[in-house]
Amino acid sequence: MTTDLLLLLLLLSSSRLALAAAFGVWINGAASSSPQSQEYEALQALKAAVVEDPRGALASWQGPNVCAYRGVYCSAPPDDAAASGAVVAGIDLNRANLRGTLPAAVSLLAHLTFLHLNSNRLAGQPPDSLRDLQYLTELDLSNNLFSGPFPAAALLIPSLVYLDLRFNAFSGGIPAEAFAKSSLDALFLNNNQFDGEIPETLWSSPATVITLANNRLTGPVPSAYGYGGRVREVLFLNNKLTGCIPEELGFLPTIEVLDLSYNSLSGHLPPTLSCLAGIEVLNIAHNQFTGELPDLVCDLKRITNLSVSFNFFSGISQHCDRLAGRSVFDFVGNCVPGRGLQRPPPECDGGQGDGGLSCLRSIPVTRPVPCAQASVSVGVGVGVGVIVRGAMPSFGAGGVVTVTVP
Repeated sequence: MTTDLLLLLLLLSSSRLALAAAFGVWINGAASSSPQSQEYEALQALKAAVVEDPRGALASWQGPNVCAYRGVYCSAPPDDAAASGAVVAGIDLNRANLRGTLPAAVSLLAHLTFLHLNSNRLAGQPPDSLRDLQYLTELDLSNNLFSGPFPAAALLIPSLVYLDLRFNAFSGGIPAEAFAKSSLDALFLNNNQFDGEIPETLWSSPATVITLANNRLTGPVPSAYGYGGRVREVLFLNNKLTGCIPEELGFLPTIEVLDLSYNSLSGHLPPTLSCLAGIEVLNIAHNQFTGELPDLVCDLKRITNLSVSFNFFSGISQHCDRLAGRSVFDFVGNCVPGRGLQRPPPECDGGQGDGGLSCLRSIPVTRPVPCAQASVSVGVGVGVGVIVRGAMPSFGAGGVVTVTVP
């Protein structure tokens, strides 16, 4: 072997070692343990888990410079991290139409703060290793083909603020822990196949937005005993919920949007709904509510959309009648005599049963509830329901205290 050839081989060997030191990539089956090498490994594993990439979203995912990859965002590491130099802080592959799975190696992206994968064709179950992403604040897996039970590992991500699982095929029950995660601000679970009853922990959630629409949820709307949350918007529409609207829902101080439409709820509306001072959208359409729609509901000061259509209301009060001429109020498909676009008499005469008796309400619907003097106490099923000055308490089912206004 000539001297020139030996020198050339030494130079090539030195170059490969330098490359390994600089970027930590795989060389001869070995890899550096640096954060950069782990990020490279994770991203290549993600690329390998994709079996179709019709738009070439991952075409640039080659070579050790991961910060140059399309859809990969780098930044300085967190202050408490041991890494130096730029780290992978986020991945945005929304609307890439990728088909494949989400590999466990994604957890090697130790400094990831957001993972946006919506509108793809990713299937299977999200990996349990997601729990190791200690800096992750946003996880968007919506509009994919994920299936299986609720991905509980997501609830173990310590910094998670935004969880979006919409438009997938997740099934089974929603765990109570989903509403108990202290860091969570937005929880989107709509358009899946979740079933069973909604956990009582719902109203204690710190999330401001909760969407449960278009699932297969059954049972009652949870009572708001021990309310400690700050929810502004909650969507229950298009499930299989039954029973009455709990009186305690009137004491949700921050609620702005409440949609209970397309369920099988029944009975009369609780007068405590008049305490929803900040509500802007109230939709109870396509249920089985009965009785007269009271002024208490139509007098809500900030209401911009009130829909009670396709129930079995037999009358509307004067205040509601005034709203009827505005686009704010929709009451078609009920049983109000002398009004247009109502149900045919045979449907109204047959009725859907009066669920009001099962609600165990003793507060008269026609009298205003003094909201400033009312409260909801701690304790599901054993606490005080509504306390009104001068009222006489009585015990209902399950030890719940109700009141009669004298």
